[in-house]
Amino acid sequence: MAKASRIRTARRRERVFAVSVQVRGADSQWSVEDSLDELAALADACGAEVVGRMSQRLQKHSPTYIGMGKLDELLQLVHDERADTVIFDDELKPAQQRRLEDHLKVKVIDRSTLILDVFARRARTAEGKLQIDLAQSEYLLPRLAGQWSHLERLGGGIGTRGPGETQIETDRRLVRNKISRIKKELEKVRMRRRSQRSNRSRSDIGVAAFVGYTNAGKSALFNRLTASEVPERDQLFSTLDTTTRRIHLPSGAPATISDTVGFIHKLPPVVVASFRATLEELEDADVLVHVVDASSPHAEQQIDVVDKILDEMDLSRVPRILVLNKMDLLTDEQPEQPAPEPGPGGVEDGDAPARVGRVPDIAGLDPAQIGADLRGEISQVVLASALNGWGVDRLRATIDDELAAAAERAMQVQAAVS
Repeated sequence: MAKASRIRTARRRERVFAVSVQVRGADSQWSVEDSLDELAALADACGAEVVGRMSQRLQKHSPTYIGMGKLDELLQLVHDERADTVIFDDELKPAQQRRLEDHLKVKVIDRSTLILDVFARRARTAEGKLQIDLAQSEYLLPRLAGQWSHLERLGGGIGTRGPGETQIETDRRLVRNKISRIKKELEKVRMRRRSQRSNRSRSDIGVAAFVGYTNAGKSALFNRLTASEVPERDQLFSTLDTTTRRIHLPSGAPATISDTVGFIHKLPPVVVASFRATLEELEDADVLVHVVDASSPHAEQQIDVVDKILDEMDLSRVPRILVLNKMDLLTDEQPEQPAPEPGPGGVEDGDAPARVGRVPDIAGLDPAQIGADLRGEISQVVLASALNGWGVDRLRATIDDELAAAAERAMQVQAAVS
């Protein structure tokens, strides 16, 4: 008898339809098409195939996210394209999601769910997995009603009559218990990190932390600067876990450099809250190194996203170096570095650190003129290419200057208190 041959078949990619709206008067620098492009990139990062996309401009938000006419049109398109899932570009309210699923008869998720899924796929360490588990649980909790619309009683028969617990109440209790357990475990992580930071503080070691939009090349630049081997991938959220390395600066002073998780447009608040233990590294930084993909046509918007998140974290007053990375995609020759600002660390003696300001469309500028055009409110600008090594020495020297200035300010404050 002939042996049955094993036929391996590739797993079918989930077919998704992407939908976005732009409400008139909404304060957003992102066009609806740009936001859809990023949504499609997130879906691709989850292994899905985007089979269609739709956008609509509305006067005000709709109970069904898009207008009823567009919703009927979407229903037909979803059927024609055999889509399994529809992804909406904003966070949906639980009632909106239920209405949409009832109408479209397919799975409906929003941008927040998609970002959480990408994070879940990228998490590698126990800490990273805990943080994502917490974010997903806190996001799920108010949406459990949609999972159990029948509200059936548990069990049945003798001994189960009278006061009882509905399935949704049981699930909410279980999720709340899970959230409480994860928070206790993450609190232990925070305490351990706090102890490590306290030891660094007592040894007077300067601290710099990399921040920036996802896929700006932070890890590649971090590796160049610290001779590390943090995984570098051309994908969204390749880094979720903070990596810290100790280096010696040109002056001979020691310093620690941290590579942190990237940010993104419409980042769910539960993610920022859940990554509190990781992002606390930023709170103790003496200088933030804000890495930007200079080749991106959305560089200005990406800078603004990071700037707003740092504002919300009360970190806008921390001295900041703006690094325009991936310059090799704009020019074949190493660009001339902009002149440093006067004063220690790029600010006048006694002045507060400069706050990163708006940046024009970097991709449309002459690389030789970028530094001059970006001066504005930015204290220090470094043009770099992690791929070619451009600007790495300049960045190392700039970090050295900024940390020296931070140490001098700290001594002045201590002397004034004494």
